[in-house]
Amino acid sequence: MRADRLVSLVLLLRQRGRMTAEALARELEVSTRTVLRDMEALSAAGVPVYAERGRHGGFALLPDFRTALTGLTHDEALALLVAGSRRGAQLFGLGSALASAVLKVVDALPEGLRETAAGAAQRLLVDPETDLLARPVAPEEVPDAVATEVRRAVFGGHRLRIYYAAVNQPPKWRTVDPIGLVTVRDQGYLLAKRGMEDRTYRLSRVLAAEQLDEPAQRSDSVDLDRAWREREVRFRTGGDVTSVLVRVDEGRRDHLVSIALALYGEQTDADGSLRLTLAFQDPRHARWALWQYAPDAEVLEPSWLRDTLRDRARAVTARYDSPSCDAPTP
Repeated sequence: MRADRLVSLVLLLRQRGRMTAEALARELEVSTRTVLRDMEALSAAGVPVYAERGRHGGFALLPDFRTALTGLTHDEALALLVAGSRRGAQLFGLGSALASAVLKVVDALPEGLRETAAGAAQRLLVDPETDLLARPVAPEEVPDAVATEVRRAVFGGHRLRIYYAAVNQPPKWRTVDPIGLVTVRDQGYLLAKRGMEDRTYRLSRVLAAEQLDEPAQRSDSVDLDRAWREREVRFRTGGDVTSVLVRVDEGRRDHLVSIALALYGEQTDADGSLRLTLAFQDPRHARWALWQYAPDAEVLEPSWLRDTLRDRARAVTARYDSPSCDAPTP
């Protein structure tokens, strides 16, 4: 948008001083003619921009044309500068937006803080192109058009058509209900539902995307961290897992978690006991694990597991309530 470009023009001149129209055009990826028109618009709006002719000429702003952003500490400003190099924004089609945001924040910092933070940022390298053995680290490339369309569908809550190339399969169109976006080690993923089933799509394999007008069939809120862990467990086990909600004494928590596949969630009740959402390999694994913890653990969900443990406890009670045939006669 032109308004964003005008702001970027002002910020570039503030930070770099005099710049030629050609240099500004390269930075903003527009034509020189567009830069000249934008300069006229800025001047008409009262921004003190002026042109200097000659070999070392260019456009510049009058000195001291600057605002100050207060409240940021040195470490906060440094964190913003480092954030500008993260790959996640690029995978999701937000690389230029992040760079522009960092440019604005740095420009608005008080001068002493701006120089200190910028100098410190030069001594940090995030995500280099090779590792210590000189092996190339090749981040995935996701076309901006695809990333933008996927991102809009995720944020807007609309259904999404993707032309997806699964491994060893020809590409084909799929209609999904997008849930969220995840980036892991420079790889981007779309979490979605297709019908009633959870699906995970690698963004680099999405060849085309189209946001639809119809709303996505999804809940109003989502715990992406839990959703990702559930998919991770299913991937590692090669199939479905059994999810169990259990109330357990705090002293037994660590051991119970250690024999489960994964811990999905945890909260503390008013009486100090813990509610854990755990993943087990299958129903047999869940029955075996939770039976070890009676009476220190209580299954709350699913109902079938609760019923199974109750029936087993009743059978054991009945067995020991009756006298043993081998017991000595008093």
